[in-house]
Amino acid sequence: MASVFIDGEAGTTGLGIRVRLARMDGVELISLGEADRKNETARLAAMRESDVTVLCLPDEAAVQAVAMAESLGDAAPKILDASTAHRVAAGWVYGFAELAAGQAEAIAAARLVANPGCYSTGAIALLRPLIAAGMLAADADVMINAISGYSGGGKAMIAAHDSDGGPAFELYALGLRHKHVPEIMKYGGLARRPIFVPSVGHFRQGMLVSMPLFLDRLSGAPSAYEISEVYREYFDGSLRIRPSVGLNAGNLEPEALNNTDLLEIFVCAQGGQAVLVARLDNLGKGASGAAVQNIALMLGLPDPLLTAKEFADA
Repeated sequence: MASVFIDGEAGTTGLGIRVRLARMDGVELISLGEADRKNETARLAAMRESDVTVLCLPDEAAVQAVAMAESLGDAAPKILDASTAHRVAAGWVYGFAELAAGQAEAIAAARLVANPGCYSTGAIALLRPLIAAGMLAADADVMINAISGYSGGGKAMIAAHDSDGGPAFELYALGLRHKHVPEIMKYGGLARRPIFVPSVGHFRQGMLVSMPLFLDRLSGAPSAYEISEVYREYFDGSLRIRPSVGLNAGNLEPEALNNTDLLEIFVCAQGGQAVLVARLDNLGKGASGAAVQNIALMLGLPDPLLTAKEFADA
């Protein structure tokens, strides 16, 4: 029986991980009572006892937690960090199993794994295959738009929407330095900073990440069908990432994959223009679902893919 300790289990991502771990055979959860969740001695003991420690903490606290774990020396657990702190840091493996050939194996062998950001997951899924295929230049002018449910905004935003209703829609991070941009660039394959415009809607969870393109600006001026084929070939065999069979999706709403660990890719094109869209649950493949996928890899267990029905039954 493998053991997992979630440092910060009371937060949104931590709770999602708990639900998913409860479905997994061969995994035991180490849990601290509310009085001990900030007790360094109790946390250190839980880390020592665990095979994998998951950090669902703010960035600064995550850095401190890693230092605590490292102080255990040979008794230190493997660490999966769900914060932003280590996603582009040296010595850490990026926890996007479908990123490239061999990435899942690298996660399985790693002692330090950084869980991807939710927006980053959608953006990288759109970018990486096109850049790897030579269709999109690494230094291309790229614009990425995204909308997320308010559960991705932290405790203050969740409280505001739950209690006061919150705004129906708002753009944010208009300083154009959103914290997910570095990992989008590094793992998406971009050499030039994209214009990334995230937004929040008054719905709890769900996400759309979209990228508009002029097809004649791409290498070889590919058709929408050829772009779709790149995605299908790149993610062939993935249980979680599903490129759309159709080329024009019509209307897309962000909540269709809620309570699942799936990601869908749509290629919508007309008259030499295209909009590429990734749809996912920001709490599923965008956070807790990806975390548990990485935990399974780190423990040598089967992929615990979660569907909506299984989530409802959990």
